[in-house]
Amino acid sequence: MDVVSTINTDTWVDQHGDALFRFAFFRTRDHVIAEDLVQETFLAALQSKERFKGQSSEKTWLFSILKHKIIDHFRKNKPDRFRNQISQDDHSMKTYFNSTGGWRIHPGDWRTDPGKAQEIKEFLDHFYRCLAALPKRNADAFVYREIDGLNTEEICKLLGITATNCWVILYRARMLLRRCLELAGFNPPNEGLPK
Repeated sequence: MDVVSTINTDTWVDQHGDALFRFAFFRTRDHVIAEDLVQETFLAALQSKERFKGQSSEKTWLFSILKHKIIDHFRKNKPDRFRNQISQDDHSMKTYFNSTGGWRIHPGDWRTDPGKAQEIKEFLDHFYRCLAALPKRNADAFVYREIDGLNTEEICKLLGITATNCWVILYRARMLLRRCLELAGFNPPNEGLPK
């Protein structure tokens, strides 16, 4: 039996609508935007259901689509100051490393619990804005790896890149995200104090 024929689009709203809405609302904190993103998710899933290979559950597939819709939302609605900060930092990566690849500016020690920090609305708002400000390929690679949980081989297939290129893109994405969050005021505690 074909995977597409087993997809019952009539039950998506009943089975997954509430969970998708909660997920979107937690990230956007706006009922109207969350509803729109869920509707866009269902529409995108309906339009691409022939490409669904059944390698994951329908729920996982729908959440993956929604995650990308959320990132696209923040990308379209991001303040220019985040884009400018990322662009400036993107061209000045040399300031972080010396000629042998060692650190010039050591990253601060983050003593916060990332799980707790992600529950804070302000952090999530800035995180998604920073993620949306990344170059598309960097943001896509980061989402595929850290949010969707794909492995390097899967990411390389999706983006049409080599494994080495994938690791460079992921590294740059993480560095740019961190720098953007630090510029937004999410600095590691005791930064700048002598060790």
